[in-house]
Amino acid sequence: MVFCQSCGMPIGPKDFGTNADNTINEDYCRYCYKEGKFVGPENCTMEQMIDFCAQFTDEMNKHAGTNYSPEEYKRKMRENFPRLKRWQKA
Repeated sequence: MVFCQSCGMPIGPKDFGTNADNTINEDYCRYCYKEGKFVGPENCTMEQMIDFCAQFTDEMNKHAGTNYSPEEYKRKMRENFPRLKRWQKA
């Protein structure tokens, strides 16, 4: 399974983002990366992304068969996001 390297969402071909030349970018989802740029504030921090993603806790629970509260989901994201390409320290 492939995961967006920005938000951690499982993604498939219909969910891939796009590069500046409109080719497919398999690292990021279409919600995070479009036309070669990250969607939303360019200087979004990892914590801001976690807060943003937490609003989809119910949808994620339904999809994954889990029952996390928003705070539990945030804790999981804080564990996993540092491993994602966008948030790794250079």
